[in-house]
Amino acid sequence: MTGAAVPSLDAAATAELLPWPAVLADLERASGDAATTTTPPRMAVPAPGGEFLVMPSVSDRWAGVKISAVGDGHDPALPRIQSTYTVFDAVTLTPQAHLDGAVLTLRRTAGLSALAVRLLGAQSDGRVVVVGTGPQAVAHAEALAAAGLLGRVRLIGRRPDAAAAAAEQLRDRGIAAAPGTPGDLADADVVACCTSARTPLFDSAVLRAGCRVVAIGSHRPAERELDTALLDRAFVVVEDRATARREAGDVVLAETELGRPVVDAELADLVDGPPPEPGRTAVFKSVGAGWQDLAVAAGLLARRADATGHRAADLPAH
Repeated sequence: MTGAAVPSLDAAATAELLPWPAVLADLERASGDAATTTTPPRMAVPAPGGEFLVMPSVSDRWAGVKISAVGDGHDPALPRIQSTYTVFDAVTLTPQAHLDGAVLTLRRTAGLSALAVRLLGAQSDGRVVVVGTGPQAVAHAEALAAAGLLGRVRLIGRRPDAAAAAAEQLRDRGIAAAPGTPGDLADADVVACCTSARTPLFDSAVLRAGCRVVAIGSHRPAERELDTALLDRAFVVVEDRATARREAGDVVLAETELGRPVVDAELADLVDGPPPEPGRTAVFKSVGAGWQDLAVAAGLLARRADATGHRAADLPAH
């Protein structure tokens, strides 16, 4: 790329090159190889309107860094998360592309959740409840549908009009969706928590045995979406134990209250291993990691090279 303009893909172009099946495949492949990347802890820098998060990751052929601005919500006219992602050739250190970081984050987060739910042995065409009504809630329903895990979805939110709007978006995309109520949790096969809540969203006693629960909303050690009782009885999976015990409030607070570890497995353990028994409730707690962004960005550039007719040598091997 030396001497040439670095391609910059806007939100639409980034999304077009991140179809759900490809995202899930890229993440599954990378989940087994996550230990081969160098992914330092995310760096958080406070700002007057919120905080900046910096998330780098380097593999033997790719390097990437995401800079996300997370707003404090004081201006409802602005998106809560604004982000950019830059991919480099890890050998030549040459920039390859600038991607829309918000779209990349949406796709990799929801894609990883769908992958985890599948690896946890969830049934096909299940009854899904999404707690939340924002972009991640919609993306999670889309990803679960693409993975064949969603028969119908109910969306629960603090504002009924927001739940109705999110459901309408999904119906327009061919997904059986409707606004829900907390009562829908009782017979859910899959529950996806996609909120900015700081305290548990519901009493986990309402969940049926064998439910698969995903929580992606918090990456701070004092905030959580799930109660301690759920993590006490569930089979708990995280991306990485050390990261979870540093950033995942659901895990940190439960282990503090119980006085014991609650994590049973890392996601990589499920890629080649068996899922937990069907009758046991399972939880996947995700805080996100730079290697996930890198895996999805690498897949995107490989597809872009195919679509534009670049020689394989023009871009690093995937």
